[in-house]
Amino acid sequence: MYGQQEILRALDEEYTDPIRDPLWRDIRISPALMSLVDTAEFQQLHRIRQLGPTALVYPGATHTRFSHSLGVFHIARKLLQNLLLRRDAPELSPEGVRAYLAAALLHDLGHFPYTHSLKSLPLLEHEALTGRIVMTGAPARRLRENLGVSPEMVAAIVDESLPDQGNREIPFFRRLLSGSLDPDKLDYLNRDARFCGVPYGLQDLDFALARVIPLGFDGIAVDAAGVSAVENVLFSKYLMYRSVYWHRTVRVATAMIRKAVFLALRQGELKPELLYNLDDDLLYARLGDSAFPPLDLVRRVGARNLLKTAAEIPFDETNPRHRTLEDNERRFRLEQELARELKKRSAIVPDHEVIVDLPDPVSFEANFPVIELSPRGEILSEPRPFPETSVFNAGVVERFTTTLRRFRLIVPAEIAESLPDPMKLFTEMIENA
Repeated sequence: MYGQQEILRALDEEYTDPIRDPLWRDIRISPALMSLVDTAEFQQLHRIRQLGPTALVYPGATHTRFSHSLGVFHIARKLLQNLLLRRDAPELSPEGVRAYLAAALLHDLGHFPYTHSLKSLPLLEHEALTGRIVMTGAPARRLRENLGVSPEMVAAIVDESLPDQGNREIPFFRRLLSGSLDPDKLDYLNRDARFCGVPYGLQDLDFALARVIPLGFDGIAVDAAGVSAVENVLFSKYLMYRSVYWHRTVRVATAMIRKAVFLALRQGELKPELLYNLDDDLLYARLGDSAFPPLDLVRRVGARNLLKTAAEIPFDETNPRHRTLEDNERRFRLEQELARELKKRSAIVPDHEVIVDLPDPVSFEANFPVIELSPRGEILSEPRPFPETSVFNAGVVERFTTTLRRFRLIVPAEIAESLPDPMKLFTEMIENA
């Protein structure tokens, strides 16, 4: 086995090329990984905004998936360095370490433009698209020739639907890349807060990473002092969703894009394959070339000519009628019924401009092991579930989601302003759906 000290030395000495980053300052990358950055597939991330239409509300939110991906790699490298200093670190291979760092760098190659506007539509998951890209063309060739790693291993770390090939490192690296204190979340919370000009997402990165403890190949835990770091991530994520990601205007723009693409897919005006591997400008151009009327909603978002929220009510997880409306088709039928009702009230409105918005469920990962350490770093206890050690128990975390998710009735501004009692209409229609 290669040995932890040799891998640690490689993590320090081979990452010599500095990239200036406004958030993390110098991001040091290896020449081999820089060859991945230089591919056309990675360079396209320059043209996908991290937060899509959020810049309509927060003008500074024009940062891209490119800078975010570099940040995720940076944190992944620091996380590995911290873990490998621990006595219980698993015996990782040099190839596995390089594959993990490549996966952190490339994890968003298949991400859709306009952030999560296309989520829950009948399209492949962006992780699956990333896996496809990683295993083909220039990325695959440079992973093999410059990094000496298997593209299939990198793809399997990103896309958990792929087999782990019987390699116990792959499940371990998946847990590092996705969890309560993962590099993706630690970068996007900090980066999004920075560029939106809000304080909610800021994390003490060095403190959080220093509190992570390896549990062999079973994953990672935090020591008792690290509970506050997980709490900070959970509350920061809640505040960012409340104030930024699900801001009312951002939701209107997101819902307009989503409704347009949903109808285009549903009626065969667009094939799913035409929406893969696009950046913001390419998507806008592809949709803008169509004469399909609903796609005008996308053009209106680009011109900030938005529809308006007429009413909103909380989503009730315990209400079966609410739960049925999580289905795209059911919600579409409700939109049609609402459009007919508005027309009865002499409100002339195109059907596609009546939208019922419901954000997709958001996960607050709080199932995180906590262990007690001695002053010398020895494990003193069996891992305990995070909710047993924190004020953020299962009930509190569940309330995060139920507080955030809301149905919104979105219509043209003149209709929103003229309806006599839109809240009553919307509530009755939902309860009778």
